[in-house]
Amino acid sequence: YPLTIEAKGTLGDADYRVEQMKYGKRGKDKDLTTLHYNGKITLTGIPLAAYDYIVNGKPALDWVVERQRVKTDKDSGIESDANAWAVETMGNPRYPLELFCRVVTVSLETMKIVNALPALDI
Repeated sequence: YPLTIEAKGTLGDADYRVEQMKYGKRGKDKDLTTLHYNGKITLTGIPLAAYDYIVNGKPALDWVVERQRVKTDKDSGIESDANAWAVETMGNPRYPLELFCRVVTVSLETMKIVNALPALDI
């Protein structure tokens, strides 16, 4: 797939830290072909067809963007940190980035299969 990862400089493990991924912008509109992973890493060439794979009413890619971040719950003060989980559980500081890339592939491949299914004759 034409997905490209653009990095500013040579990256070490700490450079894969994600706070909150954001889609690019084209004027005032959201550019779904671009994802700003953090200040050093940007993904471009995300196929729009990858957004056709819907899970619980939204594209699977949106689920990754929403959940792979650092967030503190206002009421409890509990911090949810995708980076800590990536290192402690997965042993891989690149996990959030790699997860997004894998979900692009899964989304595209799943939609190829779904679209190739014969029509349901009821």
